[in-house]
Amino acid sequence: MKKITIGLMVLSCSLFANAQNQEKILLEKTIQTYFDGWMTGDTLKLGKAMHSSCNLKNIKDNKVLIIDRKNYLSRFKLRSKLANSEGRIIEINFTGNIASAKCEIETPERIFTDYFNMMKLNEEWYIVDKISTNILKTKQNQ
Repeated sequence: MKKITIGLMVLSCSLFANAQNQEKILLEKTIQTYFDGWMTGDTLKLGKAMHSSCNLKNIKDNKVLIIDRKNYLSRFKLRSKLANSEGRIIEINFTGNIASAKCEIETPERIFTDYFNMMKLNEEWYIVDKISTNILKTKQNQ
């Protein structure tokens, strides 16, 4: 009986770990879609990753600036992929159908740091809110 109980516990832990891994892969896919859209100005990809209610928030002149999704997407123009630029996921945390992710996009001139709040709706992960900051790279930072 003990062997069966231990076996079921191991199987249960294995299934839970596999489910967690699958969710992380889906989260990373959504974030990668965002990176791809950002790097190429592809608003279809950006829009696919961002829920329709998503707002971008950052600080300008010591005030919180809120930009709605439509306005944010209108700032992008389709282009070739930015050279010498990359997006990277720093950290992902999730519980059930909610998540947070810290990400960076590095271009030759700047490093953008984004914190995404994400939700899983209809089996898809979406960025529902984003706070962002960026720094100008100097020779000291490189």
